[in-house]
Amino acid sequence: MKKLMLFVMAAVVMTGCAGTDNSVVTELSLTDIYTSAYKDFNDENYEEAAVEFLKAETQYPASPWAADALIMAAYSQYLDDDFAGAILTADRFMRFHPGHKDVPYVIYLRGMCYYRQVSDVRREPGMSAYALQQFQMLVKRFPNSPYAENAKNKINILKNYIAGKVMYSARNDMRKENWASAINRLQSVVTDAQETVMTAEAMYRLTECYNAIGLPEQTKGYSDMLKLNFPDSEWAKKLK
Repeated sequence: MKKLMLFVMAAVVMTGCAGTDNSVVTELSLTDIYTSAYKDFNDENYEEAAVEFLKAETQYPASPWAADALIMAAYSQYLDDDFAGAILTADRFMRFHPGHKDVPYVIYLRGMCYYRQVSDVRREPGMSAYALQQFQMLVKRFPNSPYAENAKNKINILKNYIAGKVMYSARNDMRKENWASAINRLQSVVTDAQETVMTAEAMYRLTECYNAIGLPEQTKGYSDMLKLNFPDSEWAKKLK
């Protein structure tokens, strides 16, 4: 009983202490959070800025500034090279603000997140495909946006990059005399990447492949195609 009384007394004392604590945790106003976020951003503390902008959006989701907070958070993450975080934040923006006037910019930013991760031509081209998809979406949906022209330039670069990756693999197949695989890759460049700088070489390599497996008709067909479409190219001049 004595132990029980001591326990009750301790509980009363703790309750009393809690009751006399006048400290109150107050939520910062949206203005205060934004002021802090922009200070971090202007000081190039992009990681901290992103945290503050996200805080503004999560604590005040109904605010007219919520969409802007997500955009600034994504941009801060992008500048901090946190591309995965920026993509997630951009996705959140698209989910909650699909009709916002800044949707073209967010699509462009998402494309740039993938674009910045495009690596050497000999490596996995997944990021280039994702970037290409975003830029093509932007040009298709918002052809008159301020970002469309830049997106078109990125599309050309990416198509050449992807075609270059295919050509790299095709040349490796040819070195190993894996003719069927090489032909499939080269034909994909001719049919799917006609506007790239790789097309003429792809046609020339196809003449080599078909000649190697003893199919003169196909060899002549691609040879004539190369002469007709790229008569002044170095690859047309290589034809015998």
